[in-house]
Amino acid sequence: MSEWQKTDWRKKPRVQMPDYTDQEALETVEAQLSKYPPLVFAGEARKLKRALGEAAQGKAFLLQGGDCAEAFDQFSANAIRDTFKVMLQMAMVLTYGAKVPVVKVGRMAGQFAKPRSAPTEVVDGVELPSYRGDIINELDFTPEARIPDPRKMLQAYTQAAATLNLLRAFSTGGYADVHQVHQWTLGFTEGEKAEKYRDMANRISDTLDFMTAAGITSDQNHALQTVDFYTSHEALLLEYEEALTRLDSTSGKWLAGSGHMVWIGDRTRQPDGAHVEFCRGVLNPIGLKCGPSMTAEDLKVLMAKLNPDNENGRLTLIARFGAGNVAEHLPRLVDTVRKEGANVLWVCDPMHGNTIKSATGFKTRPFDAVLREVQEFFAVHRSEGTIPGGVHFEMTGQDVTECTGGVRAVTEENLSDRYHTACDPRLNASQSLELAFLVAEELSSLRDARAVAAG
Repeated sequence: MSEWQKTDWRKKPRVQMPDYTDQEALETVEAQLSKYPPLVFAGEARKLKRALGEAAQGKAFLLQGGDCAEAFDQFSANAIRDTFKVMLQMAMVLTYGAKVPVVKVGRMAGQFAKPRSAPTEVVDGVELPSYRGDIINELDFTPEARIPDPRKMLQAYTQAAATLNLLRAFSTGGYADVHQVHQWTLGFTEGEKAEKYRDMANRISDTLDFMTAAGITSDQNHALQTVDFYTSHEALLLEYEEALTRLDSTSGKWLAGSGHMVWIGDRTRQPDGAHVEFCRGVLNPIGLKCGPSMTAEDLKVLMAKLNPDNENGRLTLIARFGAGNVAEHLPRLVDTVRKEGANVLWVCDPMHGNTIKSATGFKTRPFDAVLREVQEFFAVHRSEGTIPGGVHFEMTGQDVTECTGGVRAVTEENLSDRYHTACDPRLNASQSLELAFLVAEELSSLRDARAVAAG
Protein backbone atom coordinates (compact mmCIF):
# COMPACT_ATOMS: atom_id res chain seq x y z
CA MET A 1 0.00 0.00 0.00
CA SER A 2 2.93 2.34 0.63
CA GLU A 3 3.57 2.43 -3.12
CA TRP A 4 0.03 3.69 -3.81
CA GLN A 5 -0.17 7.33 -4.80
CA LYS A 6 -3.29 9.47 -4.68
CA THR A 7 -2.92 10.25 -8.40
CA ASP A 8 -2.89 6.57 -9.48
CA TRP A 9 -6.60 6.63 -10.36
CA ARG A 10 -5.79 8.94 -13.30
CA LYS A 11 -4.21 6.00 -15.16
CA LYS A 12 -7.44 3.96 -14.93
CA PRO A 13 -10.68 4.09 -16.96
CA ARG A 14 -13.01 6.73 -15.56
CA VAL A 15 -16.82 6.70 -15.65
CA GLN A 16 -19.57 8.98 -14.33
CA MET A 17 -17.19 11.94 -14.16
CA PRO A 18 -17.32 15.24 -16.04
CA ASP A 19 -14.96 16.30 -18.80
CA TYR A 20 -13.91 19.80 -17.79
CA THR A 21 -13.45 22.08 -20.77
CA ASP A 22 -11.25 24.62 -18.95
CA GLN A 23 -8.18 22.65 -17.85
CA GLU A 24 -6.40 25.70 -16.49
CA ALA A 25 -9.34 26.55 -14.22
CA LEU A 26 -9.47 22.91 -13.06
CA GLU A 27 -5.77 22.86 -12.16
CA THR A 28 -6.10 26.16 -10.29
CA VAL A 29 -8.97 24.80 -8.20
CA GLU A 30 -7.17 21.53 -7.48
CA ALA A 31 -4.06 23.43 -6.36
CA GLN A 32 -6.17 25.65 -4.09
CA LEU A 33 -8.09 22.74 -2.55
CA SER A 34 -4.89 20.82 -1.90
CA LYS A 35 -3.77 23.65 0.42
CA TYR A 36 -7.02 23.69 2.40
CA PRO A 37 -7.25 21.79 5.70
CA PRO A 38 -8.79 18.31 5.47
CA LEU A 39 -12.42 18.22 6.59
CA VAL A 40 -11.91 15.14 8.79
CA PHE A 41 -8.97 13.62 10.61
CA ALA A 42 -7.34 10.21 10.57
CA GLY A 43 -8.10 9.48 14.24
CA GLU A 44 -11.81 10.00 13.58
CA ALA A 45 -11.75 7.68 10.56
CA ARG A 46 -9.97 4.99 12.59
CA LYS A 47 -12.52 5.33 15.40
CA LEU A 48 -15.36 4.90 12.91
CA LYS A 49 -13.64 1.85 11.45
CA ARG A 50 -13.49 0.26 14.91
CA ALA A 51 -17.20 1.02 15.44
CA LEU A 52 -18.11 -0.52 12.06
CA GLY A 53 -16.05 -3.57 13.01
CA GLU A 54 -18.26 -3.92 16.10
CA ALA A 55 -21.37 -3.66 13.89
CA ALA A 56 -20.03 -6.42 11.62
CA GLN A 57 -19.94 -8.69 14.69
CA GLY A 58 -23.43 -7.75 15.87
CA LYS A 59 -22.09 -5.66 18.77
CA ALA A 60 -23.32 -2.40 17.21
CA PHE A 61 -25.66 -1.31 14.39
CA LEU A 62 -25.06 1.24 11.63
CA LEU A 63 -27.57 3.99 10.84
CA GLN A 64 -26.48 5.86 7.71
CA GLY A 65 -28.77 8.54 6.33
CA GLY A 66 -29.12 11.92 4.73
CA ASP A 67 -29.61 13.71 1.46
CA CYS A 68 -29.72 12.10 -1.95
CA ALA A 69 -27.61 15.04 -3.14
CA GLU A 70 -26.80 18.14 -1.09
CA ALA A 71 -27.84 21.33 -2.86
CA PHE A 72 -26.22 24.74 -2.59
CA ASP A 73 -29.55 26.63 -2.65
CA GLN A 74 -31.14 24.50 0.11
CA PHE A 75 -28.18 24.84 2.49
CA SER A 76 -29.17 26.18 5.92
CA ALA A 77 -28.43 25.65 9.59
CA ASN A 78 -32.05 24.61 10.15
CA ALA A 79 -31.88 21.89 7.47
CA ILE A 80 -28.69 20.45 9.01
CA ARG A 81 -30.20 20.60 12.49
CA ASP A 82 -33.44 18.90 11.42
CA THR A 83 -31.70 15.98 9.71
CA PHE A 84 -29.30 15.56 12.64
CA LYS A 85 -32.28 15.68 15.03
CA VAL A 86 -34.29 12.97 13.26
CA MET A 87 -31.19 10.75 13.00
CA LEU A 88 -30.71 11.03 16.77
CA GLN A 89 -34.36 10.04 17.28
CA MET A 90 -33.97 7.07 14.92
CA ALA A 91 -30.76 6.02 16.66
CA MET A 92 -32.39 6.04 20.08
CA VAL A 93 -35.27 3.84 18.88
CA LEU A 94 -32.83 1.46 17.13
CA THR A 95 -30.60 1.31 20.22
CA TYR A 96 -33.61 0.23 22.28
CA GLY A 97 -34.59 -2.44 19.73
CA ALA A 98 -31.09 -3.82 19.15
CA LYS A 99 -29.73 -3.34 22.69
CA VAL A 100 -26.40 -2.36 21.15
CA PRO A 101 -24.82 1.04 20.34
CA VAL A 102 -25.92 2.64 17.08
CA VAL A 103 -23.18 4.09 14.87
CA LYS A 104 -24.48 7.35 13.36
CA VAL A 105 -23.19 8.31 9.91
CA GLY A 106 -24.71 11.14 7.89
CA ARG A 107 -24.82 11.38 4.10
CA MET A 108 -23.73 14.96 4.71
CA ALA A 109 -20.90 17.44 4.20
CA GLY A 110 -19.82 15.94 0.89
CA GLN A 111 -22.75 14.25 -0.89
CA PHE A 112 -22.72 16.72 -3.79
CA ALA A 113 -22.10 14.57 -6.88
CA LYS A 114 -24.54 12.11 -8.45
CA PRO A 115 -24.06 9.29 -10.98
CA ARG A 116 -26.60 9.39 -13.79
CA SER A 117 -28.18 6.68 -15.92
CA ALA A 118 -27.40 8.65 -19.12
CA PRO A 119 -24.80 11.33 -19.97
CA THR A 120 -27.46 13.56 -21.56
CA GLU A 121 -31.16 14.26 -21.13
CA VAL A 122 -33.79 15.49 -23.58
CA VAL A 123 -36.53 18.02 -22.75
CA ASP A 124 -38.96 19.21 -25.45
CA GLY A 125 -36.62 17.95 -28.15
CA VAL A 126 -33.56 19.73 -26.67
CA GLU A 127 -30.62 17.52 -25.61
CA LEU A 128 -28.20 18.75 -22.94
CA PRO A 129 -25.63 17.15 -20.61
CA SER A 130 -27.20 15.59 -17.50
CA TYR A 131 -27.19 17.40 -14.17
CA ARG A 132 -24.50 15.69 -12.05
CA GLY A 133 -24.87 17.50 -8.73
CA ASP A 134 -24.06 21.01 -7.55
CA ILE A 135 -20.35 20.27 -7.20
CA ILE A 136 -20.20 19.79 -11.00
CA ASN A 137 -22.93 21.73 -12.83
CA GLU A 138 -26.36 23.31 -12.32
CA LEU A 139 -29.91 21.98 -12.40
CA ASP A 140 -31.29 24.69 -14.71
CA PHE A 141 -31.94 23.25 -18.17
CA THR A 142 -29.74 25.63 -20.17
CA PRO A 143 -26.50 24.97 -22.08
CA GLU A 144 -24.60 27.35 -19.78
CA ALA A 145 -25.87 25.76 -16.56
CA ARG A 146 -24.91 22.27 -17.66
CA ILE A 147 -21.24 23.09 -18.41
CA PRO A 148 -19.05 21.48 -15.69
CA ASP A 149 -17.47 24.27 -13.59
CA PRO A 150 -14.47 23.28 -11.43
CA ARG A 151 -14.94 26.33 -9.17
CA LYS A 152 -18.02 24.63 -7.75
CA MET A 153 -15.64 22.33 -5.84
CA LEU A 154 -14.57 25.33 -3.74
CA GLN A 155 -18.18 26.13 -2.87
CA ALA A 156 -18.77 22.48 -2.00
CA TYR A 157 -15.75 22.51 0.32
CA THR A 158 -16.97 25.68 2.06
CA GLN A 159 -20.46 24.22 2.58
CA ALA A 160 -19.03 20.89 3.80
CA ALA A 161 -16.75 22.69 6.30
CA ALA A 162 -19.65 24.77 7.64
CA THR A 163 -21.84 21.67 7.90
CA LEU A 164 -19.20 19.74 9.83
CA ASN A 165 -18.62 22.70 12.13
CA LEU A 166 -22.31 22.76 13.08
CA LEU A 167 -22.56 18.97 13.40
CA ARG A 168 -19.61 18.91 15.78
CA ALA A 169 -21.22 21.67 17.87
CA PHE A 170 -24.55 19.81 18.00
CA SER A 171 -22.82 16.52 18.86
CA THR A 172 -20.94 17.84 21.87
CA GLY A 173 -22.85 20.96 22.98
CA GLY A 174 -25.80 19.33 24.76
CA TYR A 175 -28.25 19.28 21.84
CA ALA A 176 -27.91 15.49 21.66
CA ASP A 177 -29.03 14.91 25.29
CA VAL A 178 -30.91 11.59 25.38
CA HIS A 179 -33.83 12.97 27.42
CA GLN A 180 -34.41 15.79 24.97
CA VAL A 181 -34.15 13.44 21.99
CA HIS A 182 -36.80 11.18 23.48
CA GLN A 183 -39.17 14.10 24.15
CA TRP A 184 -39.09 14.86 20.41
CA THR A 185 -39.94 11.23 19.64
CA LEU A 186 -42.92 11.22 22.01
CA GLY A 187 -44.45 13.94 19.84
CA PHE A 188 -44.37 11.57 16.85
CA THR A 189 -46.30 8.85 18.71
CA GLU A 190 -49.24 11.11 19.53
CA GLY A 191 -52.38 10.48 17.50
CA GLU A 192 -54.34 7.38 16.62
CA LYS A 193 -52.29 6.25 13.61
CA ALA A 194 -49.02 6.09 15.53
CA GLU A 195 -50.54 4.12 18.41
CA LYS A 196 -48.60 0.96 17.55
CA TYR A 197 -45.32 2.81 18.18
CA ARG A 198 -46.44 4.26 21.51
CA ASP A 199 -45.72 1.09 23.48
CA MET A 200 -42.03 1.08 22.53
CA ALA A 201 -41.78 4.84 23.15
CA ASN A 202 -43.30 4.36 26.62
CA ARG A 203 -40.85 1.57 27.40
CA ILE A 204 -37.98 3.88 26.44
CA SER A 205 -39.48 6.52 28.77
CA ASP A 206 -39.56 3.96 31.60
CA THR A 207 -35.90 3.11 30.98
CA LEU A 208 -34.87 6.77 31.10
CA ASP A 209 -36.95 7.33 34.26
CA PHE A 210 -35.22 4.36 35.89
CA MET A 211 -31.79 5.73 34.94
CA THR A 212 -32.67 9.11 36.45
CA ALA A 213 -33.94 7.47 39.65
CA ALA A 214 -30.68 5.51 39.84
CA GLY A 215 -28.73 8.77 39.64
CA ILE A 216 -27.57 8.31 36.05
CA THR A 217 -28.37 11.80 34.75
CA SER A 218 -27.03 13.99 31.97
CA ASP A 219 -25.56 16.40 34.53
CA GLN A 220 -23.46 13.66 36.08
CA ASN A 221 -22.72 11.65 32.94
CA HIS A 222 -21.41 13.71 30.05
CA ALA A 223 -21.83 10.73 27.68
CA LEU A 224 -25.63 11.15 27.88
CA GLN A 225 -25.29 14.64 26.37
CA THR A 226 -22.92 13.86 23.51
CA VAL A 227 -22.75 11.58 20.48
CA ASP A 228 -20.18 10.52 17.92
CA PHE A 229 -21.53 11.60 14.54
CA TYR A 230 -19.65 10.84 11.33
CA THR A 231 -20.02 11.96 7.71
CA SER A 232 -19.97 9.98 4.48
CA HIS A 233 -20.55 10.40 0.76
CA GLU A 234 -20.01 8.67 -2.55
CA ALA A 235 -16.42 9.28 -3.68
CA LEU A 236 -17.49 10.12 -7.23
CA LEU A 237 -15.66 13.29 -8.26
CA LEU A 238 -12.08 12.08 -7.92
CA GLU A 239 -10.41 15.44 -8.62
CA TYR A 240 -12.07 16.73 -5.44
CA GLU A 241 -11.23 13.57 -3.49
CA GLU A 242 -7.58 13.59 -4.55
CA ALA A 243 -7.13 17.27 -3.67
CA LEU A 244 -8.34 16.62 -0.11
CA THR A 245 -6.34 13.41 0.40
CA ARG A 246 -3.56 13.81 2.97
CA LEU A 247 -0.74 11.67 4.36
CA ASP A 248 -1.46 10.76 7.99
CA SER A 249 1.71 11.42 9.95
CA THR A 250 0.77 8.92 12.68
CA SER A 251 0.36 5.86 10.47
CA GLY A 252 2.08 6.90 7.23
CA LYS A 253 -1.12 6.03 5.34
CA TRP A 254 -3.26 8.19 3.10
CA LEU A 255 -6.52 9.67 4.41
CA ALA A 256 -9.42 10.77 2.21
CA GLY A 257 -9.88 14.07 4.01
CA SER A 258 -13.29 14.79 2.48
CA GLY A 259 -15.33 12.59 4.86
CA HIS A 260 -14.99 9.90 7.50
CA MET A 261 -16.38 7.17 5.24
CA VAL A 262 -16.57 7.11 1.44
CA TRP A 263 -18.34 4.62 -0.78
CA ILE A 264 -18.20 3.31 -4.33
CA GLY A 265 -21.50 3.34 -6.21
CA ASP A 266 -23.07 0.46 -8.11
CA ARG A 267 -22.22 2.24 -11.39
CA THR A 268 -18.56 2.92 -10.55
CA ARG A 269 -17.38 -0.37 -9.01
CA GLN A 270 -15.45 -1.66 -12.04
CA PRO A 271 -12.58 -3.71 -10.50
CA ASP A 272 -10.03 -2.04 -12.80
CA GLY A 273 -11.70 1.40 -12.74
CA ALA A 274 -10.57 4.73 -11.34
CA HIS A 275 -12.93 4.75 -8.34
CA VAL A 276 -11.82 1.38 -6.99
CA GLU A 277 -8.19 2.39 -7.54
CA PHE A 278 -8.65 5.56 -5.50
CA CYS A 279 -10.59 3.97 -2.64
CA ARG A 280 -8.24 1.00 -2.22
CA GLY A 281 -5.41 3.31 -1.15
CA VAL A 282 -7.01 5.40 1.60
CA LEU A 283 -7.26 4.36 5.25
CA ASN A 284 -10.94 5.37 5.64
CA PRO A 285 -13.72 2.81 5.98
CA ILE A 286 -15.01 2.06 2.47
CA GLY A 287 -18.55 1.27 1.40
CA LEU A 288 -19.37 -0.76 -1.71
CA LYS A 289 -22.85 -0.65 -3.23
CA CYS A 290 -23.99 -4.09 -4.41
CA GLY A 291 -26.82 -4.17 -6.94
CA PRO A 292 -28.40 -7.07 -8.87
CA SER A 293 -25.59 -7.09 -11.45
CA MET A 294 -22.86 -7.76 -8.87
CA THR A 295 -21.32 -11.15 -9.69
CA ALA A 296 -19.61 -13.46 -7.22
CA GLU A 297 -16.36 -13.13 -9.17
CA ASP A 298 -16.46 -9.32 -9.15
CA LEU A 299 -17.19 -9.31 -5.43
CA LYS A 300 -14.20 -11.59 -4.77
CA VAL A 301 -11.86 -9.31 -6.73
CA LEU A 302 -13.27 -6.16 -5.14
CA MET A 303 -12.95 -7.51 -1.59
CA ALA A 304 -9.34 -8.50 -2.27
CA LYS A 305 -8.54 -5.05 -3.72
CA LEU A 306 -10.38 -2.93 -1.19
CA ASN A 307 -9.53 -4.93 1.92
CA PRO A 308 -6.38 -6.96 1.19
CA ASP A 309 -5.59 -7.38 4.91
CA ASN A 310 -9.17 -8.54 5.65
CA GLU A 311 -9.40 -5.82 8.28
CA ASN A 312 -12.58 -5.77 10.36
CA GLY A 313 -14.60 -2.55 9.84
CA ARG A 314 -12.75 -1.63 6.66
CA LEU A 315 -15.36 -2.79 4.11
CA THR A 316 -19.12 -2.28 4.25
CA LEU A 317 -21.24 -4.04 1.61
CA ILE A 318 -24.39 -2.00 0.97
CA ALA A 319 -27.05 -4.21 -0.64
CA ARG A 320 -29.54 -2.45 -2.97
CA PHE A 321 -31.72 -4.85 -4.94
CA GLY A 322 -35.30 -3.59 -4.72
CA ALA A 323 -38.21 -5.13 -2.83
CA GLY A 324 -38.96 -8.64 -4.10
CA ASN A 325 -35.40 -9.20 -5.38
CA VAL A 326 -33.40 -9.63 -2.17
CA ALA A 327 -33.93 -13.40 -1.84
CA GLU A 328 -32.72 -13.86 -5.43
CA HIS A 329 -29.46 -11.90 -5.14
CA LEU A 330 -28.30 -11.51 -1.52
CA PRO A 331 -27.78 -15.22 -0.64
CA ARG A 332 -25.22 -15.75 -3.42
CA LEU A 333 -23.21 -12.73 -2.25
CA VAL A 334 -23.42 -13.86 1.38
CA ASP A 335 -22.18 -17.27 0.23
CA THR A 336 -19.27 -15.67 -1.65
CA VAL A 337 -18.23 -13.70 1.44
CA ARG A 338 -18.46 -16.83 3.58
CA LYS A 339 -16.34 -18.91 1.17
CA GLU A 340 -13.68 -16.18 1.04
CA GLY A 341 -13.65 -15.85 4.83
CA ALA A 342 -13.98 -12.11 4.34
CA ASN A 343 -14.70 -9.66 7.14
CA VAL A 344 -17.49 -7.35 5.93
CA LEU A 345 -20.35 -5.35 7.40
CA TRP A 346 -23.71 -6.05 5.68
CA VAL A 347 -25.97 -3.01 5.29
CA CYS A 348 -29.35 -2.61 3.57
CA ASP A 349 -30.02 0.32 1.21
CA PRO A 350 -33.77 -0.07 0.53
CA MET A 351 -34.02 3.20 -1.39
CA HIS A 352 -32.24 2.83 -4.73
CA GLY A 353 -33.99 -0.28 -5.97
CA ASN A 354 -37.47 1.06 -5.23
CA THR A 355 -37.72 4.25 -7.28
CA ILE A 356 -40.82 4.48 -9.48
CA LYS A 357 -42.57 7.17 -11.51
CA SER A 358 -45.93 8.24 -10.11
CA ALA A 359 -49.02 8.79 -12.21
CA THR A 360 -48.46 12.51 -11.62
CA GLY A 361 -44.99 12.35 -13.20
CA PHE A 362 -42.87 12.56 -10.02
CA LYS A 363 -40.09 10.12 -9.13
CA THR A 364 -41.13 8.56 -5.83
CA ARG A 365 -40.51 5.61 -3.52
CA PRO A 366 -43.39 3.82 -1.78
CA PHE A 367 -42.80 3.51 1.98
CA ASP A 368 -44.16 -0.06 1.91
CA ALA A 369 -41.58 -1.12 -0.71
CA VAL A 370 -38.75 0.41 1.34
CA LEU A 371 -39.93 -1.45 4.45
CA ARG A 372 -40.38 -4.70 2.50
CA GLU A 373 -36.78 -4.64 1.27
CA VAL A 374 -35.53 -4.12 4.83
CA GLN A 375 -37.64 -7.07 6.03
CA GLU A 376 -36.35 -9.27 3.19
CA PHE A 377 -32.77 -8.27 4.04
CA PHE A 378 -33.28 -9.35 7.66
CA ALA A 379 -35.01 -12.58 6.57
CA VAL A 380 -32.07 -13.64 4.37
CA HIS A 381 -29.54 -12.96 7.13
CA ARG A 382 -31.70 -14.85 9.60
CA SER A 383 -31.80 -17.90 7.34
CA GLU A 384 -28.09 -17.65 6.49
CA GLY A 385 -27.05 -17.19 10.11
CA THR A 386 -25.24 -13.96 9.23
CA ILE A 387 -25.46 -10.49 10.75
CA PRO A 388 -27.63 -7.69 9.30
CA GLY A 389 -25.41 -4.85 10.50
CA GLY A 390 -27.08 -1.64 9.39
CA VAL A 391 -29.41 0.42 7.22
CA HIS A 392 -28.73 3.18 4.70
CA PHE A 393 -31.52 5.68 3.94
CA GLU A 394 -31.98 8.72 1.75
CA MET A 395 -33.87 10.98 4.13
CA THR A 396 -34.28 14.51 5.42
CA GLY A 397 -35.48 16.16 8.60
CA GLN A 398 -37.69 18.43 6.49
CA ASP A 399 -41.43 17.86 6.05
CA VAL A 400 -41.14 17.04 2.34
CA THR A 401 -43.59 15.05 0.22
CA GLU A 402 -41.32 12.89 -1.95
CA CYS A 403 -41.97 9.28 -0.84
CA THR A 404 -45.53 7.98 -0.60
CA GLY A 405 -47.07 6.23 2.42
CA GLY A 406 -46.28 6.14 6.13
CA VAL A 407 -48.57 6.85 9.09
CA ARG A 408 -49.00 10.45 7.99
CA ALA A 409 -49.86 9.08 4.60
CA VAL A 410 -48.36 10.95 1.64
CA THR A 411 -50.40 10.14 -1.49
CA GLU A 412 -49.37 10.51 -5.13
CA GLU A 413 -51.57 13.61 -5.26
CA ASN A 414 -49.57 15.11 -2.35
CA LEU A 415 -46.20 14.76 -4.08
CA SER A 416 -46.34 18.21 -5.67
CA ASP A 417 -46.95 19.91 -2.28
CA ARG A 418 -43.35 19.96 -1.03
CA TYR A 419 -41.22 18.10 -3.57
CA HIS A 420 -37.80 19.72 -3.08
CA THR A 421 -35.17 17.13 -4.04
CA ALA A 422 -32.92 17.84 -7.00
CA CYS A 423 -32.39 14.12 -7.65
CA ASP A 424 -34.03 11.21 -5.86
CA PRO A 425 -37.01 11.19 -3.44
CA ARG A 426 -36.21 11.18 0.28
CA LEU A 427 -38.09 9.93 3.32
CA ASN A 428 -39.38 12.83 5.40
CA ALA A 429 -38.90 13.14 9.17
CA SER A 430 -42.08 11.23 10.06
CA GLN A 431 -41.43 8.41 7.57
CA SER A 432 -37.80 8.10 8.74
CA LEU A 433 -38.78 7.77 12.38
CA GLU A 434 -41.56 5.31 11.58
CA LEU A 435 -39.07 3.19 9.66
CA ALA A 436 -36.73 3.25 12.67
CA PHE A 437 -39.51 1.84 14.88
CA LEU A 438 -40.16 -0.93 12.35
CA VAL A 439 -36.46 -1.76 11.98
CA ALA A 440 -36.20 -1.79 15.79
CA GLU A 441 -38.95 -4.44 15.82
CA GLU A 442 -36.88 -6.53 13.37
CA LEU A 443 -33.79 -6.16 15.55
CA SER A 444 -35.71 -7.05 18.70
CA SER A 445 -37.22 -10.13 17.04
CA LEU A 446 -33.77 -11.20 15.75
CA ARG A 447 -32.32 -10.82 19.24
CA ASP A 448 -35.14 -12.93 20.73
CA ALA A 449 -34.63 -15.66 18.09
CA ARG A 450 -30.89 -15.81 18.85
CA ALA A 451 -31.56 -16.04 22.58
CA VAL A 452 -33.91 -18.99 21.99
CA ALA A 453 -31.36 -20.68 19.69
CA ALA A 454 -28.64 -20.20 22.32
CA GLY A 455 -30.92 -22.01 24.72
